[in-house]
Amino acid sequence: MRLFKTHIIKMNEKDIKNEITVLDTSNLVDKAEMKLIDIFIKKELKPGDPIPKEIELAKAMGVSRTVIRESLNRLKTIGIIESKKHKGTVIKSPNFFNIFQKSMIPNILDNGTLMDVFELRLIIEVGLADFILMRITPKDIKELEKIVQSEPEKSDTVLFDVDHEIKFHGKLYEITGNKSLIQFQSVLLPLFNYVYKSGLINKPIKRKKYVSHKGLVNILKKGDADKFRTAMRAHLENHFLRIADRQVR
Repeated sequence: MRLFKTHIIKMNEKDIKNEITVLDTSNLVDKAEMKLIDIFIKKELKPGDPIPKEIELAKAMGVSRTVIRESLNRLKTIGIIESKKHKGTVIKSPNFFNIFQKSMIPNILDNGTLMDVFELRLIIEVGLADFILMRITPKDIKELEKIVQSEPEKSDTVLFDVDHEIKFHGKLYEITGNKSLIQFQSVLLPLFNYVYKSGLINKPIKRKKYVSHKGLVNILKKGDADKFRTAMRAHLENHFLRIADRQVR
């Protein structure tokens, strides 16, 4: 009888152990990470400012050092903090566009996100006019003329190949002198091309002439920001037509 009871106890212990799984601490790490960011904001910490050590943070938050370490590693990965010799861990100014670029993998983004980014590029390029006209030089004009010298005066539904598109529009972004915008462009143009080739905007449109790259350069020579803005909108007309019926949810 005793042997039978012992067997039952052992079986129960085994069953219980089989039901025990490793606790998921990811949610705790998420909370610690967001708490740290909240502290950085509230304390108005600047690049170079030190933050408390792991053990101090763990004690203050009432969590293990493992949780704090994982949270800090995440913040290092996105460039918000960094380790400095003789200083410990300090606040860092993150490179937003490097982070953005790493996540901008066209084939793993859903169609809604792809279309949003496609439209974002159109919004930006129509708005470049004032900065381009404010900072363009005769040397820039010559470089643009060299880029477009083989293009026809006008085009219908033709879309330039991605290399040509990047050269021309990349030069426009460069002329603005805005370094963040230049970095952003390096992400947007390849994705823009992917959206077109993927068929997301493969919508039949009426044959329609629009302003070519060469036409844009001719307007830049005249130094009129308003005319250039209107011309850029016309240059992108075929793209606007392809997304005109898009339903945003």
